[in-house]
Amino acid sequence: MRYGFWLPIFGGWLRNVDDENMPPTFEYAKEVITSAEEWGYDTTLIAELYLNDIKGPESDSLEAWSTAAALAAVTSKIEIMTAIRPGFHNPAVAAKMAANIDQISNGRFTLNVVSAWWEEEARQYGGIFTEHDERYDRTEEFIDVLKGLWTEDVFNYEGNFYSVKNAVLSPKPVQRPNPILYAGGESPRGKQAITNKCDAYVMHGGTVEEVTAKIADMKQRRAQTGNAPFQSFGMAAYIVCRDTEEEAQAELNRITDVRESSGYAGFNDFVSKSQLEQQIKLYDYSVSNRGLRPNLIGTPEQIAKKIIEYEEAGVDLLLLQFSPQLEEMERFSKKVMPLVEALREAKVQE
Repeated sequence: MRYGFWLPIFGGWLRNVDDENMPPTFEYAKEVITSAEEWGYDTTLIAELYLNDIKGPESDSLEAWSTAAALAAVTSKIEIMTAIRPGFHNPAVAAKMAANIDQISNGRFTLNVVSAWWEEEARQYGGIFTEHDERYDRTEEFIDVLKGLWTEDVFNYEGNFYSVKNAVLSPKPVQRPNPILYAGGESPRGKQAITNKCDAYVMHGGTVEEVTAKIADMKQRRAQTGNAPFQSFGMAAYIVCRDTEEEAQAELNRITDVRESSGYAGFNDFVSKSQLEQQIKLYDYSVSNRGLRPNLIGTPEQIAKKIIEYEEAGVDLLLLQFSPQLEEMERFSKKVMPLVEALREAKVQE
């Protein structure tokens, strides 16, 4: 299992808690990621939203790509997975930027391709927002341009959305043939685009049964394309780790005490502009990315056993959220990670 974490660019992950003691500043993000390298984390995911989806559109948030470039220069080991939404980017320019950050990081920059869901944000920031399936049509062409520029000396392309003529990109990314492209999607069209064009599949939080079924389905879909197998299956989850079950339950009750706030401004777009496999309620949305559904909540022993179940289901990357970030990431690294390793070794010896 690889352990990743969401970079805290929004000031937290809880829509029902005003101040999580994790400010949306570069200095805090830098402290989190450099500490994470010491604590054994493998990956950070930097979300790309120009409005704050957690604390409300009026609140501060960091921009993903400039933050990623800055963090690439002050880290040495960790994978920096940064989201990209085709409707907000010129693909040729994005390919150049990604190659540059991959050079800065010496091959540690990867992308999470997101087809977008927040119509109001697109209106405010001039993004292209169309009907659901058309967004994935655009995404596939966008990836064609990225990969073409990363691999060919002179690249030409003529599609419905993009036209590129005699383009040269140099230097190429460090990674060959291309930086890993992660993506998540639950609609039939989304899954088709991912199996056609991407390298790894990431999921919102789900139960072991839900995730097992998704992984089996995506493996089958991938095999039908003739592409190489997916390199990774990742899942988002929120961690509540406490010494006792009672303490963990008390914390869960605190963070899911749903109350009206601007943090729910994007909820209607999320459930109406996406095609989701599970019905989402405000309780699920109170912690971002359905992070409570995996139920990584309880004592270190309980969480470690659950992680082993997800590992056996085929998950090899956890993209975790914590609050407050530094304190809880350290607790997880010292109390849960060693237990997972011990449980795995015990199973091998059985």
